[in-house]
Amino acid sequence: MEISSLCWMKNCSSTNSGNFSRTRELWIVIKCAFSSSNNFGSRLITTTRIVSVSESCCSSTNDSIYTMEPLSDDDSERLFYKRIFSQESGCPPEFKEVSGAILKKCGGVPLAIITIASLLASGQQVKPKNEWHVLLESIGRGLTKNRSAKEMIRILSFSYYDLPSHLKTCLLYLGMFPEDSEIMKHQLIWMWIAESFVQCGKENTSLFEVGETYFNELLNKSLIQPVYDRFGSVHACRVHDSVLDLICSLSSEENFVTIVNGTNDTISTEGNVRRLSLQNARKEEGQARPIRFESTGHVRSVVTFALAINLMPQFSSFVVLRVLDLDLEGYYGRMKGHLNLQELGSLLHLRYLRLSQGGNADELTLPEEIGKLQFLKVLDLPRDTRLPSSVIKLTRLMCLRINGKLTRLMCLRINGGRFQPPDGFGNLRSMEVLSKIKVGSVSIVKELDNMHRLRELNIKFECSGLVESLVESLGKMQKIQRVEISAKCEREVSMDLLGELWVPPASLQEFIMKKGVRLSIQPAWNPYHMSQLFKLHISVGEVGQEDLKFLGRLPALRMLELVSNNQRPLLVGAEGFRCLERVVLCSVSPSQILFQPGALPKAELVGLDIGLRAAKEEAADKSGDWFDLGMENLPSLRRVIVKFFRWGVTVGEAKQAEAALENALRAHPNRPFFFSIRFDEDIPEDARDEDVYNSSDDEESE
Repeated sequence: MEISSLCWMKNCSSTNSGNFSRTRELWIVIKCAFSSSNNFGSRLITTTRIVSVSESCCSSTNDSIYTMEPLSDDDSERLFYKRIFSQESGCPPEFKEVSGAILKKCGGVPLAIITIASLLASGQQVKPKNEWHVLLESIGRGLTKNRSAKEMIRILSFSYYDLPSHLKTCLLYLGMFPEDSEIMKHQLIWMWIAESFVQCGKENTSLFEVGETYFNELLNKSLIQPVYDRFGSVHACRVHDSVLDLICSLSSEENFVTIVNGTNDTISTEGNVRRLSLQNARKEEGQARPIRFESTGHVRSVVTFALAINLMPQFSSFVVLRVLDLDLEGYYGRMKGHLNLQELGSLLHLRYLRLSQGGNADELTLPEEIGKLQFLKVLDLPRDTRLPSSVIKLTRLMCLRINGKLTRLMCLRINGGRFQPPDGFGNLRSMEVLSKIKVGSVSIVKELDNMHRLRELNIKFECSGLVESLVESLGKMQKIQRVEISAKCEREVSMDLLGELWVPPASLQEFIMKKGVRLSIQPAWNPYHMSQLFKLHISVGEVGQEDLKFLGRLPALRMLELVSNNQRPLLVGAEGFRCLERVVLCSVSPSQILFQPGALPKAELVGLDIGLRAAKEEAADKSGDWFDLGMENLPSLRRVIVKFFRWGVTVGEAKQAEAALENALRAHPNRPFFFSIRFDEDIPEDARDEDVYNSSDDEESE
């Protein structure tokens, strides 16, 4: 059996935490793939909350079961105080006694400590002492003597009942997702919007922005865990197993979510099913059959996972459905006939429709009946999807993730970047997000003039001569928060007009220039008018010391990527860049940058592009010192990522250079993690030190 199949089985099995016997049977199959004849084979570490499962996973009497011990009193205090008072030893004397009593009842369990601490520091203000005592009395015995899941859920429930009503429903909705799921932030927020959990408050604030505040509140209360993208931004979340247990328990009590795993053919509930999560645990196509429900007349949401499309009842049975999220994997097998996509048109109350499928699936064609969904707000489709002409009837659509021609659109995201907007698409005056569009004519760029509500614009030029029109359109977008520009033309597209004529609005948060576009000089923008700009990726022909000073004066800048082939020597001093956390400098010579004492006090990641041929020449002038960058002056440094361009140096010289940088970083008090990326021709492992790396026409850097 293939390892990938086994991993799939594991994922499906884990969606039903009560199926312990099946988990043990699954382990018997999995362990066959690992060698037990010697001590040089594979090693597998399993984690579980179930003792019997850990015992079953022991292949011999020599295997070890490590039981997690609770935190010590000192560690518990540090975790508790840091969450409430923002420092490990900052507890005021009047809270010492009651905090000690609370910690005793948390029993050294980190999740319990964090949850209670988040409750006591609600709204970034520490609650008064009398409320600490009320909470202490409510906890009862806590986890001091009883570490059962039931007692843990009871402690977590305090945070749930402290939530306002709108956040309670948003949290319970997470019960729709299986254990260990990575839940995309934008997907979850749009689902909340479709269910009417999100209500607009302030004028000029979109529903999605309000939904983001809900998401962040749940993060701040430690009820969901953040998942970061490679830029350090939260793009998804996970739910801790114990919190999910609480959610599922509450959902069951309130009949909020019904979970089906394919073990029964008929689902009978005492109350009406309101939200349905189909989580199939069987891979064989022919085993799963559509579930028969006694009543589907009140179902508002249906989400399917991992081949559970084969459990899906007929669409026409869901008369008040608002959210439909279908994983179509398996739909193209023997069960394809049981669902008719034309019946989607009968879901007249649908607000959210998302269809996903595997990469090898056929092109998906939506039926003309989709135009009947007059209340549809979100349409999220696979890359290879053919839309019918009736899509233009969806006048309430707020979010589209695919190619199409829509009116009253508020969000357009393209997976795969295949969208080429048609003439007249400027009538989409409610558009808020326009992502990954290709433009090849001035007339198309001018269509942007009418989109005054745009918050995000991601545009790719397919020919030159469009910059002036783009500048005119950008000047009318006073709510723009994110701009990303790239090009795929015969020559690099000059963005100098943008630098000269465009005045970025105060709302701008991210400005990103990618491959194919470049500025000759740093724009003379007013840094104090860009108080919200936190992410800047810019490609400039030449950067001088004054340009660096301008960048350092951007008050909110946290992420900077600066590309320049003709960079002058730059000194990064103690002035400016007070918030910068990540910096990537694409240059050709290490002598062109020097970090002085006091520079970049918060920078945790530094990325560099280094040409070793230039570094070699400079090292000869400095008695063999390859890298004198001053990184020891960066107090918060944790990671260093370097792209080495080794063309024109020998294998031995490349080894010497990399070792020199590693040694320099080893002397840093933080011992930062070092990762290198090499661009050069392939050299055999047995290459001699005198062999030279030669440039290859096939290699290119991003």
